[in-house]
Amino acid sequence: MSIQAILNNKGAEVIAIESEKTVEQALQMMNEKAIGALVVTGDGEICHGIFTERDVMRALAQHGAAALQESVCEHMTERPQSIALSSGIDEAMSIMTQKRFRHLPVMTDNHLCGIVSIGDLVNYRIQQTEREAAALKDYIATG
Repeated sequence: MSIQAILNNKGAEVIAIESEKTVEQALQMMNEKAIGALVVTGDGEICHGIFTERDVMRALAQHGAAALQESVCEHMTERPQSIALSSGIDEAMSIMTQKRFRHLPVMTDNHLCGIVSIGDLVNYRIQQTEREAAALKDYIATG
């Protein structure tokens, strides 16, 4: 199964923020949308970076409350690892596990077309396991 299937299921909407916005504005947006990461982009299609909960934690640890008034570009992760729309779910899970990421921008021809989280991938795996268990139960019952 591919990343395309995940985006087809959850939607491909990407919540983005401009790099000059403040950390406080980013936090408000993340809270309103109940998400753990924002793609940092100027035009909605090119991914310049990603701003995550971990970036917030690091900013606060290094700069205290003053970090809230600093710009997102000062604390974002630049040139984040991304994955292709055609990539497999196992590949995405492997990247996230090995590199300890929880979010991966999805790119096609250098254009942003979605974002997947570890939660999206785990949800998919749970649904897949439940479908397989139901199929085995049906097989046994009719067997």
